[in-house]
Amino acid sequence: QVQLVQSGGGLAQAGGSLRLSCTVSSRSSFTYTMGWFRQAPGKGREFVAAIRWTKGNTTYADDVKGRFSISTDDAKNTVFLQMNSLKPEDTGVYVCASTAGLAIANMPNPQEYTFWGQGTQVTVSS
Repeated sequence: QVQLVQSGGGLAQAGGSLRLSCTVSSRSSFTYTMGWFRQAPGKGREFVAAIRWTKGNTTYADDVKGRFSISTDDAKNTVFLQMNSLKPEDTGVYVCASTAGLAIANMPNPQEYTFWGQGTQVTVSS
């Protein structure tokens, strides 16, 4: 069993930045792939970014490429999502997730993930 505890988020103005953190209770085969998803009001869960913890391979949704960055800190057992140049359409509940090794093509699929964080609200005002 892996527990994911999120922190960060909150309110930002358009063009601003926020950083989300996701700390895992322990590293295991179920934390090999880490992902971030978001859900806006009235919409389904949407892929944002993912990373292979050990190798560092990353993939991003098209609408966040060049603005968001996913990274890991081994010493802190934490995955970060740095969000820059925020837009109002980035508003939503952001959730981190973990699973075993995935092909990059499968990383955007939320059904591939085993463990989920509690979610954190990000609100971007115009």
